[in-house]
Amino acid sequence: MSAKLSVNINKIATLRNSRGGNNPDLLQVALDCERFGAEGITVHPRPDERHIRYADVYELKKHISTEFNIEGNPKEDKFVQLVLDNKPAQVTLVPDASGQLTSNHGWDTIQEQSFLKQIIPVFKDAGIRVSIFVDPVAAMIRGAKACGTDRVELYTEAYAQNYPVDKTKAIADYVTAAQVAAKEQVGLNAGHDLDLHNLQFFAQSIPNLLEVSIGHALISDALYLGLQNTVAMYLRCLK
Repeated sequence: MSAKLSVNINKIATLRNSRGGNNPDLLQVALDCERFGAEGITVHPRPDERHIRYADVYELKKHISTEFNIEGNPKEDKFVQLVLDNKPAQVTLVPDASGQLTSNHGWDTIQEQSFLKQIIPVFKDAGIRVSIFVDPVAAMIRGAKACGTDRVELYTEAYAQNYPVDKTKAIADYVTAAQVAAKEQVGLNAGHDLDLHNLQFFAQSIPNLLEVSIGHALISDALYLGLQNTVAMYLRCLK
């Protein structure tokens, strides 16, 4: 079974917000991504609402028909309530600091285990699948299992940076992480800086990969290739 493609539409919201109004139309882009074959839509609202606004999440939930994935830091009460109000298929817990430009590290699932053990059931009891953002480190995945999460999302920036130099070396830690996740019976997602150059090798090397979340690269490619064609190209990388 191929990994699913979830399109992160944060960058569409960034472009919209830069001029005010509703151009581009965030909801229409989400619906078009679904129509073009994407199996999920991802949003990552941040406290300053510099891209995805909290109101966007409520509107998207009303209309999208594929899997909805909301990312964010569960240490923010407003985020927790947003997720519980909308009950997405999946919540991805990310340890971002307030005002952080983009996600750049995973949870320390050992140091933060007490907190994660408390917050994960809040979502699971509401029928929401939980994934937590982690670095490709065996101890962090075992810690994630102990926290009770359904899945982990591997933070793939290191892979993307090292892929042009030595793709075999770049993927090694992720293969090991995937093997640990399989042994621990934790579902496996991945995301951050995956693109048309490195995605196919990653997907082929990680046989138990369930889902990738891709935003910046996909939206950037769409400026040149068109959104429909770009979604199709990313899907082919996963097949």
